Amino acid sequence: MIDPVNKSKIPEEWLDRSKMPREELEEGIKNGTLVVLSDGSVLKRGYTTGTTAALAAKASVMSLSGEVTHVSVPTPVGLRAEMDVKGDRGHAVAVKMNNDHESDITRGLEFVADAREAEGITVYAGEGIGIVTRSGLESKKGHPAINPRPMEQIKASIAEAVEELGLKGAEVTIYLPKGKEIAKQTLNSRIGVIDGISILGTTGFVEPWNDHLGEMKGDLIRCSDKVVLTTGRIGIRYSTMLFPDHTVVLAGSRISEALESAHGDVVICGLPGLVLKWGNPDMLKDSGFATVVEMLELDPENDRLKQAFNMAVDRGNGARIVVVDRDGTVLMDSGE
Repeated sequence: MIDPVNKSKIPEEWLDRSKMPREELEEGIKNGTLVVLSDGSVLKRGYTTGTTAALAAKASVMSLSGEVTHVSVPTPVGLRAEMDVKGDRGHAVAVKMNNDHESDITRGLEFVADAREAEGITVYAGEGIGIVTRSGLESKKGHPAINPRPMEQIKASIAEAVEELGLKGAEVTIYLPKGKEIAKQTLNSRIGVIDGISILGTTGFVEPWNDHLGEMKGDLIRCSDKVVLTTGRIGIRYSTMLFPDHTVVLAGSRISEALESAHGDVVICGLPGLVLKWGNPDMLKDSGFATVVEMLELDPENDRLKQAFNMAVDRGNGARIVVVDRDGTVLMDSGE
């Protein structure tokens, strides 16, 4: 089987080792909610803040015609996400589902949306959604911290409800009653997002993570003579395009651990924020910049960028280091 979220191949023996009924396991894998590990154990994916916001937004519009208890929305990877919700008279609540990611502090957070019929489709960010105060993030300075991909997902979900109800359009305000409180447990204020959390999500799903999942990724890496270790969903997309004959494995911030299992033709490919900071964790210290992306945008000739890249090459111990921008542009490549 192929995992439809991260596009990795799942060995048949992993499926055979699972104690979960085969039909239930395969269904969970196909809809993106389950991840099977090399020992047959199973972990649960969750939905991102973007997907949860989309669920609340669609439910609020659907509830203009009456009570709503369950909705389904599209995700960026082409799967559907669905959840029980509470919606009535244009007001809806979706609770971010539990998952097996150890550090997802937004599990159980309420996403609330209010809708009214209007011309076209408009989305407003209310209380608990952060405001961007610095350059270098995907959302523009002075705007709500809703990344472009989840904003597209939210609008597409609202559009489904508008079409289903035959409305001329809808205006939806999304807010998180406990968003400010949760944000205090994040690094948002340090990177330039204040007064709430960010609405994020490249695939629409939150990957599970614990020590067992690390073992699974190690199995994938050890079984591959040509492997790309990448830092995130955008990295997966561009790594697959740049290195189509390699196995692409999501290492996240655990590049060093993944590298220990790798052999043969090894590439480390991803966005600058993780790859360069892996090379030099202190590259931003006393730099005046909050993020690597901000440094690239405002001071692309900064010596710290090249220094961090060279340090990543040294840490890579022979691995090819490729740094890509969010649009797929190769910014740095030790193989050239």
